[in-house]
Amino acid sequence: MKSFIFKFLFIIGNRKQKLFYLLLLFLLISIIDAVGIGLIYPFIKLATEPSLIDKNNLTAFLVKQLNLSPSYYLIPILGLAITVIFIVQSVSYLYAQKYISDFIYEQKRVLTLDLMKSYLYAPYTFHLKRNSATITNNILVEISLFCGSFLTALLRGITNFIILLVLVLLLAKTNLFFLLLIAITIFPTTLITSYISTSKVKNLGREISQTNDELIRLINHSLGGLKDTKITGSESFFIQSINQQAKKISRLSSLFEILLVIPPVVIKNSLIAFVVLFISWTSLGSSQSMANVGGIMAVFGIASIRLIPAVNSLVQAIAQVRNFSYVIDKIYLDLKEIENEQEDIDIFVANSQIKNSELEKSSDSVMPFGHKLSLQNIIYQYPEVSAKAINDISFDIYKGQSIGLIGKSGSGKTTLVDIILGLLYPKSGDIQVDGISIYQNLRAWQNLIGYIPQSIFLTDETIEKNIAFGTPDHLIDQVKLEKAIKSAQLEELIQELPQGAKTQVGERGVRLSGGQRQRVGIARALYHEREILVLDEATSALDNETEQLVNESIKSLSGTKTLIIIAHRLSTIEHCDRLYLLGQGKILKSGTYQEVVVNPEIIDNS
Repeated sequence: MKSFIFKFLFIIGNRKQKLFYLLLLFLLISIIDAVGIGLIYPFIKLATEPSLIDKNNLTAFLVKQLNLSPSYYLIPILGLAITVIFIVQSVSYLYAQKYISDFIYEQKRVLTLDLMKSYLYAPYTFHLKRNSATITNNILVEISLFCGSFLTALLRGITNFIILLVLVLLLAKTNLFFLLLIAITIFPTTLITSYISTSKVKNLGREISQTNDELIRLINHSLGGLKDTKITGSESFFIQSINQQAKKISRLSSLFEILLVIPPVVIKNSLIAFVVLFISWTSLGSSQSMANVGGIMAVFGIASIRLIPAVNSLVQAIAQVRNFSYVIDKIYLDLKEIENEQEDIDIFVANSQIKNSELEKSSDSVMPFGHKLSLQNIIYQYPEVSAKAINDISFDIYKGQSIGLIGKSGSGKTTLVDIILGLLYPKSGDIQVDGISIYQNLRAWQNLIGYIPQSIFLTDETIEKNIAFGTPDHLIDQVKLEKAIKSAQLEELIQELPQGAKTQVGERGVRLSGGQRQRVGIARALYHEREILVLDEATSALDNETEQLVNESIKSLSGTKTLIIIAHRLSTIEHCDRLYLLGQGKILKSGTYQEVVVNPEIIDNS
């Protein structure tokens, strides 16, 4: 239970105070409600026996203070006061419900934003272990369930428990024997029904969540690879698989709803049957006067109007909290894992060899690069993998120089580039720019780098917006845009298009050829004025003619930009100033193209 509360408060964060105010508000409303109901019994006694007004010290005092004559004029005044109390209670209750609604939807907004921030800023290693369908499901579905189902049920359960507690105390004060009789006859039925129902729904939520993950994954696969889906004729496979998961969700959700309905129905009918039977028994042979029985019945009857919905709502809330409790674990574990990985990174940065960097820490600051980039004894090992992916690599890259990284698949090329990009943090070693560690201000370092992968990510926007990726429309610099288009040799393409740079590229750039997409990627890096360009197999998926066009774009940047190129095709790195042949995470050989590639022995190993 402590763990559950800790996780819940961890997710809520600094919004715990609002939750506390909400509970105080409902406690006050419940007390007002109980006062109003509690006044019913004495009001009925006074209405049926007005002579009691003068015999009771409190009512006699009120008659004297209000100067009432005759004294039974107090009865309508008390009736009006009780009515006002119930009106105040109703208005307060509606206000509290609005407060709950506002709190839940605000919580949903803030938590969605917090989770999105956590995922976007999470260390790269976190995403290596996560499926995008699970992340999407967490943001779109699980947050909605946490706020709309779990949090709503939790708040409803707590508030109804408070209402229930106050009403039980009131009924105990009115007639303890009658209350105990109800508890003895109704409580076991309620307990057994609730236990059976909630135990059944305990794991339903987790099953529904896992099915949702699988459903999103199937949708992503079918639509993400639409061309392959159509060519291979896999439409029916995906439709059948999606239908199967949708049926499972439908069945589980329906079962959950039915199990929620059973306890309220049993409780309500049991309580009504008990009250009717008790009144029947009392009318046959009660030692109490019918006035007393009538007063007690009135209090219990009115209390039941509040009590029955409160009990039903509490039972449903408990079932929903148990059903959706897995959401707490799911969100908490992701947030905590991100936090732990970030702590490891912070420790690495704190232990970095160079301290007290004078670099500006703003998000748009750029690390000065005047002479050289140095990799110093870089060692990297993936989590839960015994072998080192990068094993003590050191070399220098001078400004304006082009270097090529070659080697077999699994030799460590991409891992090394991910370390240079600041996505992976080495276990030991350092990367320095003109003697300053990049880990003193990683954002300033990354603002110096442009990354051009094998498959360029393009949004379903215009060429202009894809080149100026991440820049608001009104801040797009047309001069920089035209310069980037020219340097990436996209001028001819832009001129041929009827809408020029305003042309929509389609989802993932489907309306552009592979070579055109790559050149848009190059233009993107140039638009953002990155001094160092990293090309990761940027031409490996292109045909020879298109590759030549892209290579011309790359070669035109030699000398003006510092280039780090990963390539399998030797033609891509032929123009490089220096090549590094990698194998098993080490540099096997380095030198010029003539020294490394022309040698037949090296060609066999590359």
